[in-house]
Amino acid sequence: APPPYMGKPGMPPGGGGLPPMSNPASSMSGFPPMPNTSSGPQPPNMGPPSNFGPPTSVGQPSNFGPPSGVGPPTSMGPPSSMGPPSSMGPPTSRYGGFPPSSMAGPPGNMPPTTAGMPPTGFGQSTGYQPMGGQQSPPSGPGMMPPPPTSSTDAFQTQAGFPPQPGQMGNQPPGQFLAPSTHGQFVPGSLPGQQGFTYQPHQGQPKMGAPSSMQQPAPKKLDPDQMPSPIQVIEDDRANRTGYFQTNAKGLVPPLVTTKFIVQDQGNCSPRFMRSTMYNVPCTSDMMKNSYIPFALNICPFASVEEGEQEPPVVDLGEIGPVRCKRCKAYMSPVMQFIDGGRRFQCVFCGAATDVPAEYFQHLDHTGRRVDCYDRPELCLGSYEFVATKDYCKNGVMPKPPAFIFMIDVSYNAVKSGLTNLICERLKDDVLVNLPKESGADESEIRVGFVTYAKEIHFYNVKGSLAQPQMLVVSDLDDVFVPLLDGFLVTLSESEAVIDSLLSQIPQMFMESRETETILGPVIQAGLDALKSADCCGKLYIFHTSLPIAEAPGKLKNREDRKLLGTEKEKTILTPQNNFYTNLGKECVAAGCSVDIFLFPNSYIDVASMSEVCRLTGGNMYKYSYFQADLDGERFIEDLKKNVQNQRAFDAILRVRTSTGIRAVDFYGNFFMANTTDVEMASVDRDQAINVEIKHDDKLNESDGAYIQVAALYTSVSGKRRLRIHNLSLNCCTQMADLFRNCELDTLVNFMSKQVIRTALNTTPKQVREAVMNQVSQILACYRKNCASPSSAGQLILPECMKLLPVYSNCIIKSDGLQGGQEISTDDRSYLMHLINSMDVTNSHVFFYPTLIPVHNLDVESTDLPTAIRCSAERLQEDGVYLLENGISMFMWIGHKVDPHWIQQVFGVQSAAQVDIDKCTLLDLDNELSQRLRQIINDIRCCRHRYMKLTVVRQRDKLEAWFNHFLVEDKGLNGSASYVDFLCHIHKEIRNLLS
Repeated sequence: APPPYMGKPGMPPGGGGLPPMSNPASSMSGFPPMPNTSSGPQPPNMGPPSNFGPPTSVGQPSNFGPPSGVGPPTSMGPPSSMGPPSSMGPPTSRYGGFPPSSMAGPPGNMPPTTAGMPPTGFGQSTGYQPMGGQQSPPSGPGMMPPPPTSSTDAFQTQAGFPPQPGQMGNQPPGQFLAPSTHGQFVPGSLPGQQGFTYQPHQGQPKMGAPSSMQQPAPKKLDPDQMPSPIQVIEDDRANRTGYFQTNAKGLVPPLVTTKFIVQDQGNCSPRFMRSTMYNVPCTSDMMKNSYIPFALNICPFASVEEGEQEPPVVDLGEIGPVRCKRCKAYMSPVMQFIDGGRRFQCVFCGAATDVPAEYFQHLDHTGRRVDCYDRPELCLGSYEFVATKDYCKNGVMPKPPAFIFMIDVSYNAVKSGLTNLICERLKDDVLVNLPKESGADESEIRVGFVTYAKEIHFYNVKGSLAQPQMLVVSDLDDVFVPLLDGFLVTLSESEAVIDSLLSQIPQMFMESRETETILGPVIQAGLDALKSADCCGKLYIFHTSLPIAEAPGKLKNREDRKLLGTEKEKTILTPQNNFYTNLGKECVAAGCSVDIFLFPNSYIDVASMSEVCRLTGGNMYKYSYFQADLDGERFIEDLKKNVQNQRAFDAILRVRTSTGIRAVDFYGNFFMANTTDVEMASVDRDQAINVEIKHDDKLNESDGAYIQVAALYTSVSGKRRLRIHNLSLNCCTQMADLFRNCELDTLVNFMSKQVIRTALNTTPKQVREAVMNQVSQILACYRKNCASPSSAGQLILPECMKLLPVYSNCIIKSDGLQGGQEISTDDRSYLMHLINSMDVTNSHVFFYPTLIPVHNLDVESTDLPTAIRCSAERLQEDGVYLLENGISMFMWIGHKVDPHWIQQVFGVQSAAQVDIDKCTLLDLDNELSQRLRQIINDIRCCRHRYMKLTVVRQRDKLEAWFNHFLVEDKGLNGSASYVDFLCHIHKEIRNLLS
């Protein structure tokens, strides 16, 4: 049993008990289950499906096995009187929740408790679950269940791959990789491009041979001789750090992991737009045969680095932006002026348009305007136009946007400390950071406040009032806004009244016993308030439980983990009704974006709620089992970063392309009422849209391909503007030119978006097979068309695609796709929502986390230490490593680490004394401590979500959660290691070529 001071998540410490309930039948409101004083047996039937075989020990040192005493997840359902669905699984959470507890496990039916609750975050596991047919988990450090007959067999069956010819028994000669005395990559044979030929060590076991832990392990493929993500990243940094000039057509940009400064000389910065290819095939047949998708990753409002300039604003007065009369493309550096400058020919459609008299200028001897370097739209790839009234709704210039903060004051919110924390920190930590126009003294954004549980409370905070006034709306079927004047105010005019309100709210609802909540009417109320004020804006909703109160938008509990990983999983990963989808469309039409911060103690149906965020360009955050003292800092930092983020409101984005290609499909968090216009109620610096481009005619190799992205939006000060980004690409007729000019990180980003969409319409197995088939087809095309003849036993990879296998395997292994019951339905939906709008920088680190050693830091350096590959084989027992993926951050401490290092960083004598429940490092007065904290702060500053630090000691139970992110290794759920995946892909390539 836990210590007496420990309470249940969401419940008052010391067994405060449930509040009085008027209707026992309505108790499915997200209460934590009732405590059980006996620990009880662990149920043996909570493991993944039986076709997920046990993990093998192949490729991992023995000391990285599962820790002792980690049992399957305890049953955490509500007490039987609450009547949960029989299929309801334990309310554990990997994303925004917490990992296996540092205690021996929660007692009986009780959810993990406060004192033993490890930090919340992404990717956690609730401990080892019995694998198929296994009656109990491994019992000792390094103990692994017996492996399958071979690593490849395990790979094919566990990951759901189709059986391969020759899979069982002895392998025919040359069936897989040909044995060789060299285990090295050697240069490929394509001129001007390095390929990679891989041959394994001699003695590689036949792929059907039995193996076991008792037998001496045969020599396996050496990961050091396989393409290394770290080596590619470091090589690019060495060669391309510095200035990147965009004056050349079709120039492949540096990797997103390289620090570079963009000099805009006619094409937009890769921070705004990246392409999967910079040499576009001239024909659709060539594109189809390559299997490489032509897609763009567009971040229209991305941050620029120090030393770069924001797109300049061009004001052409009453004439407005100059455009092509036929296709409506905007003036750009690639437009050709003719007839002495009186007309210009559009590069997108070929039409000639008269130049307005006010815009006319003479041409020089080269045919360029003499003022081309004085006008941003004639010499830069990115710029903005001031929009005229023609670009505004109803021909009226917009008002500055408004932010409405909508605070849950139900029992769960009050008891977890959430309501109090928001009111304490909102004004001084958050509202002071409201975004403002460059050069402005203060923000013009107005703010409003609402609280709710089963009814909605509006507050009048007009500056002339002595005290704030509350107005209650209890008719939830017909929500209305009870006041206009005094609801939305600027911080400067009503600072004292806002202070008074925020200090009173916790007192007003301190004794709240309302356990049922609403959500639909709350969003509707915020939407109506913005409509009444005739402005666009954003709703910040802080919500704690499944909205089961009788009101529009009511949701039922449909959690059923047994469906995850099966053909029926899409039924619980899609919204349970159309309410929030339709509400989202209403919000977009009014320019109302919705951000939802979730603090659930049980199932909350992220799949349904996230529809409003998805359609409006909003964000979603999740903090499972929230406790203010443990998770408050992460939440407040996320809220601060969100609120101060520069963003565009009420935006419409359109992609125009030159003749012969067109945009055919769009991926991301937005709404489209037609086939061309991407509508977003708001879009911030971190949100990306992916666009797939296809041929509709043959391209001319000498002409190239041109793309223009135009985003019409309202700024934070209420100005209507157009932001334009231009990109020019080369065209090619040779496969070698295509493969030489691809951008892999953008390709992987696009593939992940395709996977997320496909997963909602098909089965996990079909999705995995589709990814593997695409990878095999791409590499087979290269082998067939670009590589010189060589042994069929050699795997030849193109230079710019040599990491495609490892990154594709990371997508397949990702919790956003990987089927199975290790994570909750909510976590899966939450992760899919995040991936759907990731830019290339964030998707890169998400799928292949950064792992850096910090036990041998150079305290004089200011650069981040060089990362190492994500594999347990790279970890030393006397080392300390920092791992982060943009959402979670870990510090892994080896059990033989120098006690002096521990003393300098943690202020204790040994690793065993480190308090792993604390997520902040002590501010100690020594160089090592200061350098390590600086590294962590630098990494956090680069990410758009605050990463809470989780300390993991080697051989502790939390190590299983940490190992989940070592993506080159075989997964605990049977997912393939990098070695196995490469073997499988090579076999598929050989089958395709034969």
